[in-house]
Amino acid sequence: MTFKELGVDSDIILKLEKNDIYNPTPIQESTIPLLLDGKDVIGGAQTGTGKTFAYSIPMAKAIDINTKNVEALILCPTRELSIQVKNELDKIFDNIKSEAIYGGESYEIQFRKLKSKPNVIIGTPGRIIDQINRGKLVLDNVKYLVLDEADEMLKMGFSDDLDTILSNIKGIHQTALFSATIPPFIKNLSKKYMNNPELIQIKNQTLTVEKIDEQIYYCMKDSKKDLLIRLLDYYSFNHVMIFCNTKAMVDELSQYLIENGYHAEGLHGDLKQAVRDRVMQKFKSGIVDILIATDVAARGIDIDDIDCVFNFDVPNENELYVHRIGRTARRGREGTSITLATTRSKSRVAELEKFTKRKITEHKIPTIDDINNSTNRRLYKEVIKLIEDNKDNSSYDNIIKSLSKASTDPIPLIRALLSGLFEGRKKEYKEIEVSRPKKPREKVERNKFVTIQLNIGSVDRVKANQLVMIFHDEFAIYREKFGKITINKKNTLMEIKADSIRRINKKSIKINNATVTIRIL
Repeated sequence: MTFKELGVDSDIILKLEKNDIYNPTPIQESTIPLLLDGKDVIGGAQTGTGKTFAYSIPMAKAIDINTKNVEALILCPTRELSIQVKNELDKIFDNIKSEAIYGGESYEIQFRKLKSKPNVIIGTPGRIIDQINRGKLVLDNVKYLVLDEADEMLKMGFSDDLDTILSNIKGIHQTALFSATIPPFIKNLSKKYMNNPELIQIKNQTLTVEKIDEQIYYCMKDSKKDLLIRLLDYYSFNHVMIFCNTKAMVDELSQYLIENGYHAEGLHGDLKQAVRDRVMQKFKSGIVDILIATDVAARGIDIDDIDCVFNFDVPNENELYVHRIGRTARRGREGTSITLATTRSKSRVAELEKFTKRKITEHKIPTIDDINNSTNRRLYKEVIKLIEDNKDNSSYDNIIKSLSKASTDPIPLIRALLSGLFEGRKKEYKEIEVSRPKKPREKVERNKFVTIQLNIGSVDRVKANQLVMIFHDEFAIYREKFGKITINKKNTLMEIKADSIRRINKKSIKINNATVTIRIL
């Protein structure tokens, strides 16, 4: 199929071709005709399959550019994805004005954006509600609504926010819901807010890209940072992303790598937007070659030349594994994913393999000799390149003549030069512990709930979905792990499944700029 056969406007086709896009992907081929026909659509396809163009191309038909109203709203779970969607829209539309509204950007800037009368608003639920409440954003004229990464928005606790936003869209409108997965709660959402939607689900034989070399290394938890250093030196990748399950680990790992001489930066939700933008710019430009991030912060990052994705922590959800490693081997390239795990995680790794229908190959930890041999091969290539680049350089001819008279044997001379050039790169590596003798421990009832108490309540204007989102960011505890949440006047009781309580590794956290204590009852 071609875009023309799908009924796409010729001006948009020209813009797509300027961006080297000539044929629709399966999700675009299946959903664009339905959306152009005015139908509501649920589109399920894995990350990197072209979902943004699938819903944005038909959007042009629904919008009247002669009005000064917001006629399309695109909701995204994160600011990064909001910015990415805005950039994608700018690639194909000249006459449709869009603006991105998200947390972390100043209100003054966003007031100016809204005052410019955009046709399309892209944004995160929290900031969209904020602007509605301030009277700066009116959704009465929205004709085209998109829920992008809907599964992620619901997992992050945005259900109440979505209810609030969608209740502000009064008129008849078309809805497109796109998601990497279609769990039951997505179907429940569609029943509530969509009109007889067509369900399109693109299934791959394997969920992960064939050109990704999926590897796993096992070691003790305390040895993971040292193992990471061995692997970075052994492979010497140019552009690397490392995923951690918590913001605290992102900070700890980025500091550790910087202290060990690597050009690394961390990215997570606690950083101000200006800092996040600077980090991303450094990574894209190559000033920083290692980016460490949480899953939420990485949403919307679109970089083609990532050589390797490291899972420093095994992800807590199967879909997250697919999202993470899909950052490499993009647009036909090859790539590598490396997961660092403890031997206790083997059953979890088996779940990932069953989910993706792909084998994650276990590798032996590189020895120091392995690393030295790999380093020497790279040094050899560097020397050969230096020889090629300096063939016509006669600046050192007199020194060379003098050295050749001093010694007829070139080996000591070469050895001395190499030592001077590369001796400073040598480093010592710590021993890696793979396992320790197992100690008997009490079995945890996975479905049993444990109650925690927070010294914050309704007087502090705290909401249940806000707490779920904060605990997701801080401790990587997902929505399905929460039970009943009771918000009293001055305290809150939260039920959390017993197998997730161990993730709460701090006695206090920041909520609404206040320090809140956590007590396990």
